[in-house]
Amino acid sequence: MRKTHPHRISLLAALLALSMGASTLSACSEKPQSPSASPQDNASMQEASRWQRLREALRFGDAPEEALKPWDSEDTHAEVHGPPLPPDAIVEKAGEISALFPDGEERPAPLGSLAPQEGADPQDLIPRIVARGRLIVGVDNSQYLLSFRDALSGELQGFEVDLAREVARDIFGDPSRVDFRFVASNDRLEALKTGRVDAVVRTMTITRDRQSLVEFSTPYLRTHTRLAVPLQSDIQGVEDLGGRSVCITDNSTLLELSRRLAPEAVKLRVRGWADCLLALQQNQVDAIMSDDAILAGIIAQDPHTQIVGRSLSAEEYGIAVARPLENPESHGLVRQINATLERLQRDGTWVRLHHQWLGPDHRDAKPYPPQYREEEVDTPEQPGDSGEEEH
Repeated sequence: MRKTHPHRISLLAALLALSMGASTLSACSEKPQSPSASPQDNASMQEASRWQRLREALRFGDAPEEALKPWDSEDTHAEVHGPPLPPDAIVEKAGEISALFPDGEERPAPLGSLAPQEGADPQDLIPRIVARGRLIVGVDNSQYLLSFRDALSGELQGFEVDLAREVARDIFGDPSRVDFRFVASNDRLEALKTGRVDAVVRTMTITRDRQSLVEFSTPYLRTHTRLAVPLQSDIQGVEDLGGRSVCITDNSTLLELSRRLAPEAVKLRVRGWADCLLALQQNQVDAIMSDDAILAGIIAQDPHTQIVGRSLSAEEYGIAVARPLENPESHGLVRQINATLERLQRDGTWVRLHHQWLGPDHRDAKPYPPQYREEEVDTPEQPGDSGEEEH
């Protein structure tokens, strides 16, 4: 039984209203501009024509240059002629940007994390956070099942939210002593660098490139990249995306993957996965490419969508922490987080949380083994090691 978002019905009703508004589009765009028409009428019909061309670009893969910039709500008349693209969305034409790693080339494997320090007290590892009395964590607030705000209680819920609370439990003995801050997908690194948050738990894939910018915990979730499409779609896999359009979040690892596996597809690049769902529901794109943990939340909100196709790649999510240069307690916090992740595996909490939130629509229903790197061990200096003669 799929979980249903409590606002799904009202969301669909809003989309219906938008589509009814969009039905006037073709009539407006086909009318010739009359010499007697007012400047406002002419501008309105020009905007309808622009919207029509942009929709065709997304559907048929030939985006006009004017459509490649982010859509500015101030210069549209979407309330009359149909819904605009999501804020700051960018349309990338088919083949416009080549993949950095062509098919057959592998990305460098990520390094392991820092192992927990046996017997260490949080006061010794992260004294500043302990003195503050709370952990500050960056999360999403609209990623259903992973990190979202409950419509009835207003409280943040989800798999990633509960992970953060378990870290706070091990630091303070109280899972409620965590301060959640919303962090956009493209703002995760900056939020850590500037110290706005201690850690980010927001579907952040561990990569070697990112490890040069932040520290990561050991993986807390392994995911597989697949597609979400409407139930009536004839798309069965990535091979069917040629000449179609696909939505991905901008500046994500999946943007590079989409360029490599679906070079002939138009890419709609947006700020978050909620924008992708809305674009799919409004027929602005043909498919969403994302990790199955994220897609599980998408199809739970909209029963008229489904996950299709083979696994396109495997990704591991990690909890991100600023580097020691920006956060002197960086390594201590990573070790503390990894100690919690190990505890969740031992006592069965990880399995319980996974079953509660992600259920059958996420294929990897077991915790990912800890991945640690070898560290140099300081050994006491022995007599004679200094190179000086003993006397």
